[in-house]
Amino acid sequence: MEYAVPRRKVLWSLAVLSVGTIAPSAAAECRIAILGDSLTAGYGLPLGEAFPARLEAALRRRGFACTVVDAGVSGDTSAGGAARLAWVLADRPTHLLVELGGNDALRALPPAQLEANLERIVLAARQAGVPVMIAGMLAPTNLGADYGADFAAAYRRVVDRYGLAFYPFFLDGLVGRPELFQEDGIHPNAAGVEVVVERILPTVEAWLRSSGVSPSG
Repeated sequence: MEYAVPRRKVLWSLAVLSVGTIAPSAAAECRIAILGDSLTAGYGLPLGEAFPARLEAALRRRGFACTVVDAGVSGDTSAGGAARLAWVLADRPTHLLVELGGNDALRALPPAQLEANLERIVLAARQAGVPVMIAGMLAPTNLGADYGADFAAAYRRVVDRYGLAFYPFFLDGLVGRPELFQEDGIHPNAAGVEVVVERILPTVEAWLRSSGVSPSG
């Protein structure tokens, strides 16, 4: 099964996906930008059912007054994400969640290139004072065991080098469950997104707490 996303380019716009209402001063204290590909952009889903919106809703339920900004572009590689990072950081997020790499694997790009691009993103975010979390991807098995190992290691080296919060496989819990995917068998449907959110939420919460963001109430 291929876990990567198709090479489809769409116009990118930053959309603040709000669930509920909070005071502007509270929202400014936690503003998470998700730099990603179609898995972030919500390919095939209404905006309200895409990962950024559902993550924001889950965080609000847990007491975190965070706004989640969708900075996903369908078809983006890690190089594409790195190239537009300045635009994302100009929106002044307080946190950056990076979900990239699926299209690198789809195109069998060198894992060293993925590592270099992730490092570029991390260093730019750190210079801006923005904490980073990385959500990884696994390479399709048809690319071979060596490529898969090198691909996974590229994430791990960057994470270890900079002491980052890390969620190794964005689609964890979905593989082998076709009912959680859209007809293309690649992109999660609304139910699949809920599984992603449920599984990644503990890592996101720990990351937020480690950076000084606590739930209210």
